Amino acid sequence: MNVLISGGCKNGKSYYAQKLARDRARALNKPLYYIATMIPRDEEDRARIRRHLSERDGWGFETLEQPTDLTALLEDLNVDKEGVFLLDSVTAIMENEMFQRVETAGSLKGKSNIEIVYDETAKDRVKADMVAFAKGTGNTVFVSDGIYGDMGEYSESTEDYRKALAAADRALAEACDEVIEITYGLAEQWK
Repeated sequence: MNVLISGGCKNGKSYYAQKLARDRARALNKPLYYIATMIPRDEEDRARIRRHLSERDGWGFETLEQPTDLTALLEDLNVDKEGVFLLDSVTAIMENEMFQRVETAGSLKGKSNIEIVYDETAKDRVKADMVAFAKGTGNTVFVSDGIYGDMGEYSESTEDYRKALAAADRALAEACDEVIEITYGLAEQWK
């Protein structure tokens, strides 16, 4: 059973998803995988990763680092496709694919610089990859941040990213058996 869990940032989605995936893996007696998609950019990101690692310590997760190209895991012979997967998060993998960080030669004392390369074509590929992964595994919990609902004004590329994430979430909602929204730690099942 595939599940999409969405909601605002820092509302308890990850912890809820971890418990759901763990309980399913135990009930099915299947391997449990955590697909880590975040590329840490600062200390806040690293702290969030440490917190997530601590929360799931001892739960039986095998961590798979996959910040891009999700469907490559479907070809990985070391991964049991009948296991239970937790992908955290759709938001991060969309960002990683649409805004690629490329290291370039710097001008100051040989130091390198990081350039952000915007890939407008990534949005359709990521959406298709999410649906293909759901169909290819059949037992994945997807976590996504509902960042597309506010009324702020954003740059064209950021607005494109927000629309791409919303489109990916809609496609996943259709492909998943359950859709759950987490708001202030409370779960509401929509599908």
